[in-house]
Amino acid sequence: MHRCFVTPAELLAGACTLGCDEARHLRTVLRVKPGERVTLFDGQGHTRLAIITSVEKHGLSLTAESPAQSHPRPVCALTLFACVSKGKRMDWTVEKAVELGVARIVPVISDRTIVRLDAAEGDAKTGRWLRVAEEAARQCGAVWLPEIAAPVAFSASLPLLAACAPVFVAALTPEARPLRAALAGCAAPPSRAGWFVGPEGDFTPAELAALIAAGAIPVSLGSNVLRAETACLYGLCALNCAWL
Repeated sequence: MHRCFVTPAELLAGACTLGCDEARHLRTVLRVKPGERVTLFDGQGHTRLAIITSVEKHGLSLTAESPAQSHPRPVCALTLFACVSKGKRMDWTVEKAVELGVARIVPVISDRTIVRLDAAEGDAKTGRWLRVAEEAARQCGAVWLPEIAAPVAFSASLPLLAACAPVFVAALTPEARPLRAALAGCAAPPSRAGWFVGPEGDFTPAELAALIAAGAIPVSLGSNVLRAETACLYGLCALNCAWL
């Protein structure tokens, strides 16, 4: 069944009209017709069945067919701290993070991050990542959309770690424990956790020291040096297997 992303108010209303972008996809790509059913979701844990009542050039009308359903949040709320990668790699990271059920994504600009963003560029990127997240949720069946923060400087990310501890950081240093061993040290699934991945050139020694001082746990991902987006996926998959 096709899925439509709507606002919480639209989902709770008895009827609604989808905007141009959402309607265009259903009309021109999926070629829906009046009488077909769709699943509405608002990204806040609610879904509802609806029936298409009309398909017009500039909109698509729906009528609710069942009561709204509430879905619980995952057991562990995961926060991904990801240094912004270049090109479309960050889009890919956001897409896969949504598929893996993260609760929050914090894009970080570190010393060795190639991408540099001013305030306007950061706002534009955040808007794009939100659209990527919505499309990923539509495709994978997610009912919760992650919060996506505006890009922050590395120093500004450090105070955020306390709110989602334990936080694991991918590290290339010899003293980093295997991620498997670090996870085994947690007796029960925590209600929150974080995963911090550096840029393509890795953290500077000062940055890694600052992360550890802020409470992050350095972990190893094996003998191979992974791309930043691969490391994001690796850690999220491991945390999913352990706790979600």
